[in-house]
Amino acid sequence: MYLSIPASVNYLTGQIDAENVVIKETKLSDLEGVFADETLRAKSVQDQIIYQVEMLPAQQAEGELNFGVSHIEPGSIGDEFHMTRGHIHQRQEQAEFYFGSQGEGLLLMQTEQGEVSIEKVFPGSVHHIPGFVAHRLINTGNTRLSALAVWPAIAGHNYDFLDEIGFKVRIFKSRTGYRIVHTDNIK
Repeated sequence: MYLSIPASVNYLTGQIDAENVVIKETKLSDLEGVFADETLRAKSVQDQIIYQVEMLPAQQAEGELNFGVSHIEPGSIGDEFHMTRGHIHQRQEQAEFYFGSQGEGLLLMQTEQGEVSIEKVFPGSVHHIPGFVAHRLINTGNTRLSALAVWPAIAGHNYDFLDEIGFKVRIFKSRTGYRIVHTDNIK
């Protein structure tokens, strides 16, 4: 009999401890067209890491699950908070779970019909993202926001959602924390 030590996750930081962790960094230069003020984004430091995803090696087979953690750094482009690019699954019927680990932020969800829902993300929060729903994490705090994720291996990611439909709301800083602005009201 062989005793193995599995991968582990630090629930306070979201960091995965395993030999084969896959890490993907997304820099500001990778997020053209994501922020409301593209001119300001283009003038900002382009090699700044906005978010990082670490995950166990991806599974591919039907019935398998993937596990990863998104870490969104604090900050903003103008008054718009740092956020993930956002996506809908290629296999749109596939759902996903997020689990807040550290920091504070928002989970923005939107159906294909444009119906928006927003949930607060905080340590210990649990979020079910139904199928047919695009989603994005937004860091509204002053520290790193980390959320663990579990999704079906066959789900895939469609990042072209932004070009095709786009999110109908954006989150900006305000004196009381944040404000939600419909994209029709952004000039």
